[in-house]
Amino acid sequence: MNHPRTEAESGPGQAEAAWLREALAEAAHEFRPPPLPLADVERRGRRIRLRRRTAVLGAGCGLLLVPLAVVVLRGTEPGAAHDAPPAAPASVAPSPSASSAAPAPTPRVVAPGEHVTAAPGFELWLTAEGKYWTSPSTPDEPQFRSVVDGNIDRNTPGVGVQSEGDRSRVYLSGVYYGGKGIASSVEVETADGTVRGKLIELPGDPGWGVWYAVAEVKSGGGSWDYVSRVTVHDTKGKVYAQLKLR
Repeated sequence: MNHPRTEAESGPGQAEAAWLREALAEAAHEFRPPPLPLADVERRGRRIRLRRRTAVLGAGCGLLLVPLAVVVLRGTEPGAAHDAPPAAPASVAPSPSASSAAPAPTPRVVAPGEHVTAAPGFELWLTAEGKYWTSPSTPDEPQFRSVVDGNIDRNTPGVGVQSEGDRSRVYLSGVYYGGKGIASSVEVETADGTVRGKLIELPGDPGWGVWYAVAEVKSGGGSWDYVSRVTVHDTKGKVYAQLKLR
């Protein structure tokens, strides 16, 4: 006689369950899992890391650009005051030193007998004896002023004047001598104002020279008292020799 429990367990339901267990066990025994896709997993990991780095860099760049954007926006706001760029410091021109200043002029050195044309028809030349000149009124009759006839003392400062002219011009010249230093310039006070002339000398150190100038007449004609003063200055601006006529 069979045991009651055994009969119950061997009923139809129990038999089906046992069959399912055997089928699953057999299927599990025969199942072979496919190989893991390691290469694909590695590629996906690289993509994830790259996206994370890009996101971090983008965030950093955004943080750097924010201050720049704020600066630009502040300058472009309506009604915003625009700060003017700082002015460049004013450059101060160095004052010319004494060594860089132009030297004072000195007389033109001429050879004995060399003619100097002061104006058309007005020529001068020097020799060891003195000054020669012609004027437009007497172009073929040279005039002469001696420096060796004893009329001048070349050891004492002095200056002379000779003048010839017409209603439009006065031709002025004279001998200067005896001053200290080196003669440099001449100023002639006339009835029409101050006229500046030029100086010529012979080579070496003769101790004398000749000044000349041409004055434009404005007062109605050159007269005998047309010149009031002749002053020759040296290279230091001091008076080398002077003549006062009135």
